[in-house]
Amino acid sequence: MIFRQLFDAESWTYTYLLADPNTHEAILIDSVQEQAERDAKVLHELGLTLKYLLETHVHADHITGVSKLKGIYPTAQSVVSERAGASCADIKVNDKDHIQVGSIVIQVLATPGHTDGCVSYYTDGKVFTGDALLIRGCGRTDFQQGDAGRLYDSVTRQLFTLPDETLVYPAHNYIGLTCSSIGEEKHHNPRLGEHKNREEFISIMNNLNLPYPKKIMESVPANLECGRIEQVN
Repeated sequence: MIFRQLFDAESWTYTYLLADPNTHEAILIDSVQEQAERDAKVLHELGLTLKYLLETHVHADHITGVSKLKGIYPTAQSVVSERAGASCADIKVNDKDHIQVGSIVIQVLATPGHTDGCVSYYTDGKVFTGDALLIRGCGRTDFQQGDAGRLYDSVTRQLFTLPDETLVYPAHNYIGLTCSSIGEEKHHNPRLGEHKNREEFISIMNNLNLPYPKKIMESVPANLECGRIEQVN
C-alpha cells in the first residue's frame, strides 16, 4: 500500500492518501479545500488516479476539498455516512460497509457521538478515526448532534475492540502528534482510557466550555454540499 499523511496548518487537519501500487487507484480521507492543488500534485507525482474521496464526518472547522478535487478528477466519487445529511455525496455508507481500491479493502465503522454521521475507516492495521478518537483526546460533543454517551459507546465498542497494535490516525492533532495506537489510547487517553467510566466521560465532555470553531458558520453548510461554497452563499 502507498500511504501518505498530509497536513493543513490552518485547521490542524490531517488528510490521508491510500493507494494500490498495482492499479494506481487512490483514496483521500478528509481533504481540505485550500490543499486541493497540493493533493492533486502529490497524486500526479506518484502516478495515481483518485477514485474515492472519503469523509469521516461533516467538519465544522474547515471546508472539504471534495468539490475542488472532483473538478480535477471528474470520475472520483465522494463517500460519507448515510447519517451525515450530505445529499450531495455519491456514495452513502453504513456500519460494516466496504470501500475497495485494488487490493485495499476499507471497512466502515459507525462511530457517532461527535456528530451523528461520524464514521471511522479501518484497513490493514490502520484506523482513520476522524474526530471520534484523537491522540490523547476526542472530538467535542456540544454541537452537530453531539452526544457524549454515544461517543463513549462508539469508541469503546467499535474502536477499542480493534487489536491493540492497530495504528490510530485521527483527523486532527493540536500538539504535533501524528499517530497513536489503540493500545496506547486505552491506557493513556485522559478522557477515554481504562480509568474513566461512561459517567465520568460524560461529565468531562459536558464541562469543557470550549469556544465554537471560528469557521463553523461557513464550514458546516458548505460541507453539507460537499464543499460547493456558491450553493450556500
